[in-house]
Amino acid sequence: MAKLWQKRGAKLDPEAERYTVGKDYMLDMELLPYDLKASKAHARMLHACGHLTKGELEKLLRGLEEVAKLHAAGNFAISPEDEDCHTAIENYLVKRLGDVGKKIHTARSRNDQSMAALRLLFIDRMNGIVGEAEGLQAALAAFAKRNRGVPMPGYTHMRKAMPSSVGMLALAYRGMLADDIALCRSVLGILDKSPLGSAAGYGVPLRIDRRMTARELGFASVQENPIHCANSRGKYESLVAYALFSLMQSLNRMASDLALFSMPEFGFFALPEGLTTGSSMMPQKRNPDVLELVRANAHVVHGNLVAINGIVLNLPSGYNRDYQLTKGPALGSLKITSDSLRIMAKLFRKLETGKGKLKAAMTPELFATEKAYRLVGKGVPFREAYRKVAQEPG
Repeated sequence: MAKLWQKRGAKLDPEAERYTVGKDYMLDMELLPYDLKASKAHARMLHACGHLTKGELEKLLRGLEEVAKLHAAGNFAISPEDEDCHTAIENYLVKRLGDVGKKIHTARSRNDQSMAALRLLFIDRMNGIVGEAEGLQAALAAFAKRNRGVPMPGYTHMRKAMPSSVGMLALAYRGMLADDIALCRSVLGILDKSPLGSAAGYGVPLRIDRRMTARELGFASVQENPIHCANSRGKYESLVAYALFSLMQSLNRMASDLALFSMPEFGFFALPEGLTTGSSMMPQKRNPDVLELVRANAHVVHGNLVAINGIVLNLPSGYNRDYQLTKGPALGSLKITSDSLRIMAKLFRKLETGKGKLKAAMTPELFATEKAYRLVGKGVPFREAYRKVAQEPG
């Protein structure tokens, strides 16, 4: 089948075709439902502006719904020849509806199609991730409540420092997530602008109603400047990736703490047996693989962020094919973050504390600062109190 962009007599080298298509035809299976949603809104707008008859609109909407049903049943494929979901959908409509199917591409480019579908996906997935982060917050709050008053040494420089508690640590994690959630919501606010109708980055010489499609798709506003739309490709992926990395940084800290303090040498926490794995050689082992993979996946998400930022740096204004390579890292980070939030919430709901080990770890040196401040309370200057306590034996 001819490409949407193919000119008479031009034929793309097969190796160049494979190289330029890359993995988009596979990645776009995730994007397809969002492109269908945007295509329906676009068709309704074209009808409202007089570019489609009522009959043509109805045929296109039926055709788009057919694709949705086929996709839901696992019976709609995107081939490498299609290149992406946008072409696969249009090819289906043309095959079913002839010239009517060709009209769906009126007043748009694959550039604004892709941006609109990606933005809808990002908003949907990011809202889901905020909900999962709030679920982890709830699990942490319940864990803190179960362990209210359970003492735990506080550490600085990986050495005992001052008295703390299990509840204080859990609520610290909860506070970190609150910051991450605020960042995610800020990014969602930036994403909430419709790029549809910006076409290839310079608008279209046809009367259209961009506000109508924005309303149809649930966007808060229209991204007015078409060059701004084109230039936001990649940059918005970077914002999404940074918010996800911030969440994964928090999960990395939790995973590192729990892997350390659940070691038998500490015994502060007992990991749920169903969330640990065994060794193929050593019968006694219960390994914290879940925590180790959460910890490692934070680095994968960071790598995706670095990849996106590297791809978009130094590009000139307007659409550049480089942007295609930001899709995979962004989609990968969304899945990793979502999966990691869910598994950590499950872990904290089942996590137990080693109260005996925790109590035994509350050794006298933890109270040195408190002793110094008791002297301060009696009028001793702090530096003198500090030296006095520091010179005490043991």
